[in-house]
Amino acid sequence: MARALEIIDAEGLAELSTRRLARELRVSAPSLYNHFRTKEDILDAVADAIVARVDLSMFGRLPWPDALTGWARAYRAVLVAHPHAVPLIARGPGRRPAALRLAETVFGALVDAGWPPREATSIGAAMRYFVAGSAVGSFAGGFPADASVYASDYPQLSDAHLLSSVSEAVDERAFEVGLSALVAGFLARFSSGDRRSS
Repeated sequence: MARALEIIDAEGLAELSTRRLARELRVSAPSLYNHFRTKEDILDAVADAIVARVDLSMFGRLPWPDALTGWARAYRAVLVAHPHAVPLIARGPGRRPAALRLAETVFGALVDAGWPPREATSIGAAMRYFVAGSAVGSFAGGFPADASVYASDYPQLSDAHLLSSVSEAVDERAFEVGLSALVAGFLARFSSGDRRSS
């Protein structure tokens, strides 16, 4: 799967085909099909190999808010390293063992902490949306470095041309601000007893 991931990382999901992968691995297409029935099976294996790199060791060791925070950071770090694969991973776990293990671990930790299953599901989903969204692309990097773009029509964005040069720091800070707000909101809800079971 290493070569398939290299192709996806360098060129995107659309550039991976079973024919190309077989050629680059110097095997025949039928030989490849002995291991993977379809291209979807290959993509599932790649996605699961990526998700398997996410550190889950904080669950069961730290209080749930700290574990959720640590997991979100670890998850984002893995996804940011493979941005072209994020849409594939964001589709959900399907039958992928590592992805199901991740979902089981997060959900189980939240239920064990006292969240009703429905709320634990919602929190896990909200965190996954947030993390995957933050890894798809750079917010700051999306602003052109040309100051003239903003000069006359967008006065509130007069410094936006500077964002691309510090995009990694801006994006990281934005992620941390959002993560802190999300977890604080969950904690406030938990502390207030607003843990609906229906």
